[in-house]
Amino acid sequence: MHPILFKIGPITIFTYGFLLALGFLSAIFVAGREAKRLGIPPGKFFDLCFYIILAALVGSRLLYVLLELRTFMAHPLKIFALWEGGLVFQGGAILAFLVAFYYIRAHGLPWRATLDALGVGTPLGQFFGRLGCFMAGCCWGSPADLPWSVVFSNPDTLCPLRVPLHPAQLYEALLALGVFGFLYWFRTRKRFDGQVMLMYLCLAGLVRFTVEFFRSPLDYRGPVFFGWMPMTQILALGLFLVCGGLLLFWSFRARPQAQN
Repeated sequence: MHPILFKIGPITIFTYGFLLALGFLSAIFVAGREAKRLGIPPGKFFDLCFYIILAALVGSRLLYVLLELRTFMAHPLKIFALWEGGLVFQGGAILAFLVAFYYIRAHGLPWRATLDALGVGTPLGQFFGRLGCFMAGCCWGSPADLPWSVVFSNPDTLCPLRVPLHPAQLYEALLALGVFGFLYWFRTRKRFDGQVMLMYLCLAGLVRFTVEFFRSPLDYRGPVFFGWMPMTQILALGLFLVCGGLLLFWSFRARPQAQN
């Protein structure tokens, strides 16, 4: 595709970085509007968003580095080359959640409502992030002979060239956009605070677990279990099961209150 958006003299603007920044800004904008609707102090909320962005970048990059440890041990400076792609959603989600939980407790914010506001905006940011992956050629799909298969020819791309592939990045982008649409509709229909975030994490895990079936085995995703399931898919399945279980548990607990 187009890993480089444009160049101005010695300055190079990478498409992946541009779309990643657009994703963060769009997520913060939507989450900020939802926080205002829920009566959360905007100053503290936007400070929280800043720390979450840092944690998401560090966590997602750190997990990717651990999965590709041999490569980065040989080229350690590549760890900081974020414009080349290489972010694992699960690592970012875990560290961002831990940082958010600490900040919310430290500043006395209503933690469930705050997480719900974040849950509304996050899938929109994920949509733009996956578009960036597609442009950079990272997280590429397996070979496919389909009418919508994509062929990368730009020598700067990160995936195999001139091979018809599943557009796995676009699959996840479109599913994330669908999750955003659903959660935006659902946010005013939730039964208890925290339900939106649990719903997002559950759906995000399911989306990633599904898309992993269309990813290329040449794109290393950690050790393989059961002969076919890579580590990234195991983590996605775990996220879906844990958050799905919590969602059911709290939904049943909230039902008597709603009936009363």
